[in-house]
Amino acid sequence: MVFLLLSVLMRITHLRRFGLAAALASSLALFGMGQSASAATPDVSFSADATTATPGSTVNLSMTFTNNQTTDVWFVYQSVQPTWATTQRADLKYALASCSGTGVTCTGTGTTTIGVNYSVPVAPGTSRTVTIPVQVAADSGCNGNIAFYSYVYYEFNDSQSHQDGTFNSPTLRVNCATPAPAGTR
Repeated sequence: MVFLLLSVLMRITHLRRFGLAAALASSLALFGMGQSASAATPDVSFSADATTATPGSTVNLSMTFTNNQTTDVWFVYQSVQPTWATTQRADLKYALASCSGTGVTCTGTGTTTIGVNYSVPVAPGTSRTVTIPVQVAADSGCNGNIAFYSYVYYEFNDSQSHQDGTFNSPTLRVNCATPAPAGTR
């Protein structure tokens, strides 16, 4: 009789564990599916009009901030700086020459790091795009990569909620200028 009672209790315990595990797995699956749907558009996206440059040339880097929230964004802080790997190539000389875009101003242009300021509010679903020319100096080293990362912090929901993240630009390869073939002028 005791054996029968222990056997029944063990089955109930295993069923409870199975039920708990199934409930937990279902919850995680639903949470995971909900997260991927809301992250369809990144907060910041980058593009460049070229992936290679030579010393003395300019590549235009475009950066777009999108308000993915359901309320207005009332404060945005964004910085753009070279990646660690880029800073290890001291021979690569370049500058973030200027900044242009509707509702956007930049600080620190002419250096390798800038701050980006957006006019607010930024309505839900709208974007602000800034174009930053990357000027590679004529006496720059070559056969190296220039890349940037951007840290963004913004507040929404009447500044009661915030979001932040780090985003990477495309890599710009600086190639050596190709000499003119011998005998051509």
